[in-house]
Amino acid sequence: MTASAAPRRPGTVLVIGLFLISATIAAAAWHTGAASYLEAIAFVTGVFCVWLVTRQNIWNFPLGLITVGIYAVVFYLSDLFAMAGLQLVFFAINLAGWYLWLYGGENRSALKIRHAPRLEWALTVIGIAGATALLYRLLDEAGGATKFWDALVTSISLAAQWAQSRKIFECWWLWIIADIIYIPVCLYNGLYLTALLYAVFLALSVMGLLEWRKSVKA
Repeated sequence: MTASAAPRRPGTVLVIGLFLISATIAAAAWHTGAASYLEAIAFVTGVFCVWLVTRQNIWNFPLGLITVGIYAVVFYLSDLFAMAGLQLVFFAINLAGWYLWLYGGENRSALKIRHAPRLEWALTVIGIAGATALLYRLLDEAGGATKFWDALVTSISLAAQWAQSRKIFECWWLWIIADIIYIPVCLYNGLYLTALLYAVFLALSVMGLLEWRKSVKA
């Protein structure tokens, strides 16, 4: 019992520390009026969701469903309509990813990390460009805030989420690019706690890239 429990201790300490830090930041932001209570809750669940993805833990999916559901409301209230709508798509992709991670491998086994072929990368880039142009036109008519950047980051995030749901290693490069764009967009629109969240996401995405690289080489 003692020998098997010892290796888990650093992970337990990390989880507790991550919760205390994220909860403290969220509570301070809500208390000072820098964030709504919804944004504060999503901050905590979002941090844990991405951390679980880096660990290839299946429980990232139910936590992700909660996070994107809350952010759909937060972004809508901030007139970031594409980013709000994206959360609803994320909700559906999370459900699909949950199934794929469990049964998407050979003979309905657990899915393993793999690299995307070059053709898929090319189609992804074309898809992002096309989706950005389409979303920009829709947002222009709807009067959304920061229309181009909203459209671009929405398109990149959608591609990243779909790649992540299929355990494509390169999803982390897409998330890194998206997070870099998200930070100034959120700051510009007054979502300061969410901007901090995406800064945390950026760090976790780099961590995920390094962690998944170990698995894909194994």
